[in-house]
Amino acid sequence: MGRYFGVVLRGAAMGAADVVPGVSGGTIAFITGIYDELIDSIKAINISAVGTLFKEGPRAFWQHINGNFLISLLTGIALSVLSLAHGISYVLEHYPTQTSAFFFGLVAASSWLVYRQMPKRSLKIFWLVLGVVCAIGIGEIRPVHIEVTPLTVFFSGFLAICAMILPGISGSFILLLLGMYQPILAAVKSANFLTAAIFAAGCGTGLLVFVRLLSLLLHRYRESILSWLIGILVGSLSIIWPWKQSIGDKIGNLRMQNVLPWDNASDSVFQIAICVTLALASVILVLVLESLSDKKVNTSL
Repeated sequence: MGRYFGVVLRGAAMGAADVVPGVSGGTIAFITGIYDELIDSIKAINISAVGTLFKEGPRAFWQHINGNFLISLLTGIALSVLSLAHGISYVLEHYPTQTSAFFFGLVAASSWLVYRQMPKRSLKIFWLVLGVVCAIGIGEIRPVHIEVTPLTVFFSGFLAICAMILPGISGSFILLLLGMYQPILAAVKSANFLTAAIFAAGCGTGLLVFVRLLSLLLHRYRESILSWLIGILVGSLSIIWPWKQSIGDKIGNLRMQNVLPWDNASDSVFQIAICVTLALASVILVLVLESLSDKKVNTSL
């Protein structure tokens, strides 16, 4: 029972991260040591599982899909998203720089943890660079506007969950690019169950489809995929860099550009110090979580 309470807490952390554009729930799963179990559990939901249900009964089916783990994780995610939607919206609106600083440290430390999980530290430079380019490219894409319909909500969920399950790629950021972030967040905040259900159906479908490809790639090309994911994490730091200024281009459109802390006129030395402290605190938090995870593994062995 104690283990599954821990899984609920991990799910809550994933849910909180998934609400924030620029941060991935998959990153949290990696940090807390449940990523591989999550992928394998979702992958187990297949035709074979249905056969187990009819041949051996619900109990065998539940064990086949690691049901206790999945339901604990989903409970944590749901509770977090429902309870933090208002809070995350508030801090993003009123304290965007401080929030970005905290998650900047979180993602930076996560890239180191993913590297440590690589077999024999066999980093693939090509895939690392490709990951950096992909992340920066995603960050440079400007948000578009898509009409909110049941079909667009469903496919937004399909695409967002594929990003969420990958460490370093934010599903919320994908929603932002599609112009669907505010409508989905508003649906959660206002308890619009129909929109939320359609979005959840898209997420569920995307998860069941994409996780099989991801599992195959991780088992066959683990070093290359992890190198790519490290690149994604490193490249995504440009997206969540705390200090930004809006600039105009030749045709009058505004875009955000990263600047050095002391070049941001709106931030005082005290505010910069707070951001640096928050970033360091998140790094320490990640390292502590990893240490606790390692101790649990050693104890179980």
